[in-house]
Amino acid sequence: MFLQQLINGLTLGSVYALIALGYSMVYGILELINFAHGEIYMLGAYFGIIFFGLFTAIGLTAFSLPLALALTFVLSIMFCASYGFTIEKIAYKPLRNAPRLSPLISAIGVSIFLQNFVMLTQGATDKVFPPLFGTAGFRFLSVQMTYLQLSIIVVSVILMVCLRFFVRKTRMGKAMRAVAQDKVMASLVGINIDTVISVTFLIGSGLAAIAGLMVAMYYGLVNYFIGYVAGIKAFTAAVLGGIGSIRGAMLGGILLGLVESLGGSYISSEYKDAYAFILLIIVLLVKPGGLFGKAELEKV
Repeated sequence: MFLQQLINGLTLGSVYALIALGYSMVYGILELINFAHGEIYMLGAYFGIIFFGLFTAIGLTAFSLPLALALTFVLSIMFCASYGFTIEKIAYKPLRNAPRLSPLISAIGVSIFLQNFVMLTQGATDKVFPPLFGTAGFRFLSVQMTYLQLSIIVVSVILMVCLRFFVRKTRMGKAMRAVAQDKVMASLVGINIDTVISVTFLIGSGLAAIAGLMVAMYYGLVNYFIGYVAGIKAFTAAVLGGIGSIRGAMLGGILLGLVESLGGSYISSEYKDAYAFILLIIVLLVKPGGLFGKAELEKV
């Protein structure tokens, strides 16, 4: 039972980690909590259903299922990235020099708008993603693991490693770290702040799209409200690991998924959503900055 719930928790935590990375990246650059990020995740699930349904209708899935899935992922990422880019330009960029409360209210407004937009255009009923893998899988150490679970964990780990490599080793990644540390000095040495912020939103939205599509494949049902719940939990994971820290978002997401899965199995499944917030309260009482957060020094 423990090992089985461990696998389930890792699967769920991998998804939380991908969404939490978007929160941490945006906060690290702009010190903004992008509460519309959960809706980008929701759009990823919807785009996945729409595009896969389109490919099924034209017969591409019958010709080559891997090709149809690959195109579904690529198109979902592109559309969600464009949504994230547009949201930053319309809702956040005009408010960069405004009081911190203004962009926060704008983020909440965008979240509500996207929820209602999807509800009106796609309907309030659940949408179904066709079961492609079923329960096919393998057993090891008396634990049943499906191929889909393994795929979600492996894809999430690869994306996290690639993101960390991008931030640490590439020119744009170094520019992102410079902007996060000091925007004024970064602009003085020739870094285009607007470009860095746009790339940050594009990457975060793309990761959220992948998470949404994988969740749609895993659970099979999505609705316009899933972004709110997953977004709150992913934000909790980001704060748990240390908001603004990429490795903190990774660890926080995995830890959150494990706590939710094990708590629901051994204590009560009715309160599984509460375990994450109980863990958050405990960690913040012991280490207010999160597991990998850094204490901020105020200059006087």
